[in-house]
Amino acid sequence: MIIREMNKSECAAVIAQARVARLAVSREDQPYLVPVHFAYAAPFFYSFTMPGQKIEWMRQNPKVCMLIEQYSAGREWRSVVAYGRFEELPDRIGWKRERDHAWSMLGKQASWWEPGGLKPVPGPSANAAEHLFYRIEVESMTGRQSVDAD
Repeated sequence: MIIREMNKSECAAVIAQARVARLAVSREDQPYLVPVHFAYAAPFFYSFTMPGQKIEWMRQNPKVCMLIEQYSAGREWRSVVAYGRFEELPDRIGWKRERDHAWSMLGKQASWWEPGGLKPVPGPSANAAEHLFYRIEVESMTGRQSVDAD
């Protein structure tokens, strides 16, 4: 097996084929990693969620990264790590165009609102909570790929 760096267009191809990524956030030297559904239109990842830990942490520290992985037959894989900055798309005057764009990008996928629109515990807070759209502006990305040497 050979491991090699991927170029920017190869990284973009991996992102274009994926719908789920791992979002890494941190607060007070504590990392937190969660899966998220996303849509991508360079230079932004768009996503949707309910209020909770990841939003609270990103509001305090907007520096985040996304991991997108792709596995093939045998031992081959490709992975991309994108570093960026969180930006909430609030339901307020001045943000309508950005929110509508996020909604239209995400809406191209079936069940785009899952798991962001669901909470594990039913109750008033889960039912009454307002949904949130956000985006991650990509500042840099790297990618690696394994190639079976046989």
